[in-house]
Amino acid sequence: MKIDVRHASHADAVREYDTQTLRRHFLVETVFADGEIRLTYSHYDRMVIGGAMPLGQGLTLTAPKAIGQETFLAERELGVLAVSGAGRVVVDGNAYELGKYECLYVGRGAGEVRFESVDVAVPAKFYLVSTPAHANHPTVLLTRDKARHLAPGDAATANRRAIFQFIHPEVCQSCQLTMGLTMLETGSVWNTMPSHTHDRRMEAYLYFDLDADQRVFHFMGEPQETRHLLVANEQAIISPPWSIHSGAGTKNYSFIWAMAGDNKSFTDMDHIAIGDLR
Repeated sequence: MKIDVRHASHADAVREYDTQTLRRHFLVETVFADGEIRLTYSHYDRMVIGGAMPLGQGLTLTAPKAIGQETFLAERELGVLAVSGAGRVVVDGNAYELGKYECLYVGRGAGEVRFESVDVAVPAKFYLVSTPAHANHPTVLLTRDKARHLAPGDAATANRRAIFQFIHPEVCQSCQLTMGLTMLETGSVWNTMPSHTHDRRMEAYLYFDLDADQRVFHFMGEPQETRHLLVANEQAIISPPWSIHSGAGTKNYSFIWAMAGDNKSFTDMDHIAIGDLR
């Protein structure tokens, strides 16, 4: 298992970053690797994001030094969402089958967490998000029919999309983690525009369902000091609390969003008019 540690960057410093420096601090270029668990530990709200791509005997989630505990979930909770293939997650001997677009919430205190592929010829890819936790909540399998479903946007503004809120106060209990899936319809490319910030929470994005030759322009930065990153399929973004987080693709795509911080209110946003962006 590999883990990369990313320290927080002050907004004043980010104004001076060139493209290479922006990518080094905020883009996770390799989330999934054959037969590996790869993690990125962010000092924004101490969120950990990563990917598990099991082959053969599967992969076990252990606790690297950055976690500071004997087991990974001793003081953390975990969200797992399958982005391709079929697999299972075994939590303390209990197996949960996950197909594409299905989610598992694993509560604090769980011991062994193991990832397996049903067919190693078409290995499962599990996207992982973990945040510190103060209480134990039950492990819950969340299919799309159990999620809270929203269908916002309009074809006229190229942002018609389906939102599935999996780890959400109206769906399952968690300490601070919220997590869901957004799928843009064919012909729609914009997400989160008009834009917003929420200084009470950080956020992370995994962009996927994108052809190899296509890209998403991810917009970040302070509202009057915007920057952008070019993001390929199955790459992730760490979004600071002070930053906008909007995207426009060269075609439609899907993304997994996850948040951590002071509250779990999906509507707690500081909206920014399009005309006020710079």
